[in-house]
Amino acid sequence: MRGVLGFIGGLAGAISLSQFPEFSQQYLQRLGGQRDALAAVVQAFDASATENGLTREAALADLSSSPFQLAHQADIRGTIERLHRVDADLTLLRAAGPLERLALPHRFRDTETFQATWNDFKPAVPVTPEGLMAGGIGLAAGWLLISLLLGLILRPFRRHA
Repeated sequence: MRGVLGFIGGLAGAISLSQFPEFSQQYLQRLGGQRDALAAVVQAFDASATENGLTREAALADLSSSPFQLAHQADIRGTIERLHRVDADLTLLRAAGPLERLALPHRFRDTETFQATWNDFKPAVPVTPEGLMAGGIGLAAGWLLISLLLGLILRPFRRHA
């Protein structure tokens, strides 16, 4: 019974993790689009500041004479911060291979992009070497996880000889 449950857990892990290379590729594509859109907003703001003889920080400071301007200032600062985060994540994820990205889940932190990718993602049969390798890792991890959990659950019921 334990072997069957371990195999089922392993199979679930294999199926789940084999989808990761394609999901991460789609996430990267969307993240690149987000980066381009954010950069366009920041570049337009910087261009407006320059046309008016201001630096970015001076232009941001100038946005403080009304509640609307303060809200706009916060929006622009948030956009600039998000651009920096997205840029850093995109650079690192692009440099990593599909299997290396398995070790970088903390770099899939742009929740808007992650949610949009997840909403549109359709699982497929993994026929790439990366998909098959990720599936193998998932099989082993799932089997190990179920075996460990069953071992812990059944431990009090074992007979001691």
